[in-house]
Amino acid sequence: MLFRNQRVMLVAFLAASGWLFCWQAVADDAGADAAGALRIGWASADITPDQPVVLTGFSSARVSTGVLDPITATALVLESAEGGAAAERVVLVSVDLISISNELQAQVREQAAEKVPELESHRIVLNATHTHAAPEHRIAPDLAEKFGELGIDIPLEWSRWGMDLGVMAPGDYVAFAAGQIAGAIQQAWQNRAPGGVSFGLAHAVIGHNRLTSYYDGSSRMYGATDRADFSHIEGCEDHSLELLYTWDAQGQLTGVMINAAVPSQVSGGSRITADFWHETRNELRQRLGDDLFLLPQCAAAGDQSPRVMINHRGEARMERLTGRSRRQMIAVRIADAVTSILPTMQAHIDWSPVLAHRREHVPLSRRMLSEADIREPRPTHHRPQNESVEQGFERLLAEYVKLRQEIEENPELKEKSGWFHNITGVYWRLGRASRVLDRYELQQTEPKMPVEVHVIRLGDMAMATNPFELYLDFGMQLTTRSPAVQTFVVQLAGGGSGYLPTQRSVEGGAYGAIPESTAIGPQGGRELVEQTLALIASLWDDD
Repeated sequence: MLFRNQRVMLVAFLAASGWLFCWQAVADDAGADAAGALRIGWASADITPDQPVVLTGFSSARVSTGVLDPITATALVLESAEGGAAAERVVLVSVDLISISNELQAQVREQAAEKVPELESHRIVLNATHTHAAPEHRIAPDLAEKFGELGIDIPLEWSRWGMDLGVMAPGDYVAFAAGQIAGAIQQAWQNRAPGGVSFGLAHAVIGHNRLTSYYDGSSRMYGATDRADFSHIEGCEDHSLELLYTWDAQGQLTGVMINAAVPSQVSGGSRITADFWHETRNELRQRLGDDLFLLPQCAAAGDQSPRVMINHRGEARMERLTGRSRRQMIAVRIADAVTSILPTMQAHIDWSPVLAHRREHVPLSRRMLSEADIREPRPTHHRPQNESVEQGFERLLAEYVKLRQEIEENPELKEKSGWFHNITGVYWRLGRASRVLDRYELQQTEPKMPVEVHVIRLGDMAMATNPFELYLDFGMQLTTRSPAVQTFVVQLAGGGSGYLPTQRSVEGGAYGAIPESTAIGPQGGRELVEQTLALIASLWDDD
């Protein structure tokens, strides 16, 4: 269905041009002639827990106090046919979580394979929207083992936060969410039907570079821009929306994939939320129909945010004048962009696009840490003390042990609201210091780290995934050098691997570019770009 006003305008234009009947007949014939060449299936599932959970995305734990709006998993099955038999298939799944943990990905693939035996599990590609108010679903077995050797017993289920917080454990949430997601995949598989796709490019100002640079050469995440020493915003922004529309055999819109270079992190707080994607779903369904499916993808956006860094007072004023929240403003801008090119997209449906998919485990150079990175004192975004990583580890370890002993000896402390804030914050920083020290040792024997990358061709467009919070520069390199007309870069797909920053950002020293935040550095980013481009190009070899 077209948005009502746009549909009226399009019909009037076509009728006046004298080829309305011809255009509709051609579209109907194309759909009929190509029936079965491409099969499309959609489904979604609610992955909102029914009990309190730990919310993740900040440097200390938060326990949920309710649900602001539901979080969703959306599955899209694409299957091409040749000679009446399936030739290629891929399943794309977007979830309203901060990332995709190894545990969640493994369980989803395992359960989906049981529900749909003919679907190979490696064809399932999961990506996260990066909301900062969704359940914790990760564990840290490396920390549990390391601290166990030091005589500190930390339950594996709570190894991300240092102690049992008395709510739904991350492993229990993974079991619940994986079942819901696998069910959505099964439903989407069963819903496969002949259809077509069209892809296009629109624009919406919803993401901004969040790194502020100063005259001394330093940069900070969300640094103040009203200081006398403010110089510039560190990197670029990308306001383009890569859009994929799906249609049934009658030419009716069934779903939209929206790829935007911005994470969904307007909201924090203590209530579960899908962030601005909730308002975006509502806005688009209000315009285009309640049955519309929406699959969000976060493009390369490791240095991006929906927070306005320049002219923020003017932006806040416009929100007041329009009566819209920041999330609603973003939703309207996205919906305006999606509907602005909708008539053109309906006139250019591809009923039998080439579909090709490759998955590879790509080896990338680790960020090589120097002795100075470990032993020279330096403050960081979350650790303002001027101390070395080694000194920070020892101080934080002693502080954690002291706080934990105090809580264990005085269990009544758990009756106080927010009793866990201090100890989980200390443990979170301790874990970061611990991993830097471990990586310094690991790089001697394992200088490369393999990461899962998927590349997909659908007609003249391509998709390329990575598991990082990938800085925008690398996404721009992939987009402009790809052989595809449009390339959807999808970050946070597969096991989370931290930030992947530019050399410029490393030199500035902002949060996402320090050793504590990065397993792979700028050199590995260039390797990711080159190897991903080679994989994309291989999908065009037969041409």
